[in-house]
Amino acid sequence: MLKEKKVLLGVTGGIAAYKSCELVRRLKDKGAVVKVAMTDAATRFVTPLTFQALSGNPVRTSLFSMEEEQAIGHIALADWADAIVIAPATANFIAKAASGVADDFLSTFLLASRCPVLLCPSMNSNMYDNFFYKANEETLARSARFRILEPASGELACGYTGKGRLPPVQDIVAEVEGLFRDLDFSGLNILVTAGPTREPLDDVRFLSNRSTGRMGFALARAARSRGANVTLIHGPTFLEEPTGIRNIAVKTAEEMAAQTMAEFEKCNMLIMNAAVADYKPSEKTVGKKQKAGSWNLVLERTVDILSGLKDKSKGRVVIGFAAEYKDVEERAKNKLFRKGLDAIVGNDISAEDRGFESKVNAGIMLDRFGARSELPLMSKSSMAHRILDSVRSLLEKVKQ
Repeated sequence: MLKEKKVLLGVTGGIAAYKSCELVRRLKDKGAVVKVAMTDAATRFVTPLTFQALSGNPVRTSLFSMEEEQAIGHIALADWADAIVIAPATANFIAKAASGVADDFLSTFLLASRCPVLLCPSMNSNMYDNFFYKANEETLARSARFRILEPASGELACGYTGKGRLPPVQDIVAEVEGLFRDLDFSGLNILVTAGPTREPLDDVRFLSNRSTGRMGFALARAARSRGANVTLIHGPTFLEEPTGIRNIAVKTAEEMAAQTMAEFEKCNMLIMNAAVADYKPSEKTVGKKQKAGSWNLVLERTVDILSGLKDKSKGRVVIGFAAEYKDVEERAKNKLFRKGLDAIVGNDISAEDRGFESKVNAGIMLDRFGARSELPLMSKSSMAHRILDSVRSLLEKVKQ
């Protein structure tokens, strides 16, 4: 989506400015042409030379550059850009944007531009909750040009803990891609499950699998960037929770089943990507089992979430996944009809260069109407959009 797209990255004066260096690299990796403009305060955190080296383009910092403004540079750059990203966007800059203030290069450029704008707020949590800040954000949100990516929660540089962290770079990139996509899932409620479950043997040990949650997180981000209201139910993972998405963390298959059942009736589509454990110990040892000879485990089946939803899925699209070592297509097709799914993605997990613990994936997608499509090796982010492209047509078919 970003190949040869012209993106102007505006960097304002917050400590999170250093993360914008990684953002430049990620946008360029996606094929974007990136130019950077900085406020004077931003140059106190990261030098313009750093962004010039990363972007391969001169960095604008002053409205009164003799060389650039000879050709009315801020207007020329406003005409050049296909999209504007302000990351980090401080409370001060958002106030100026909401009020139409143009007192430096970046604010003047923003006022002169007409392309879509993505604002990525980053500030102290008290500032973020301030009445005047909220009013400014609401003013900008009323304009179709502006999209605001909700900040992440966590420990802030100022020592506070709360909402105000710059969203993860991969979330920002997904939102930038969304600026160039049709919001074809706008208004839909999409439920995604991701990651492994853990079935405790005692208070220290557990049974689990190699799932990291990357594919499910990519699906959630992709749906969010296409306008959907997304709820993500995920098992234990090292990944940072996506922003702008309702996240529900669980541990066991039983917990995932309970949360999925509770959320299912509110959704238009369920994408069941989680690698839910098939078995759990029939008994859990309290405390820590001491080493003393062999340990014979008796396992029992966990709850079958998809089968439990079969009778409740009328009018909803339900997508499953099948991770198989052999006969992938045949087994995926069998699961498709056995579970009453609308579509399924089969993955060959015998290959070490894809799937579990990898950033890339490949597979085959089947639906109950007979459609079949290959998903060649690609990033999990790209695959997420390919899957959503395929299931978009199912929404109308399932309603019929």
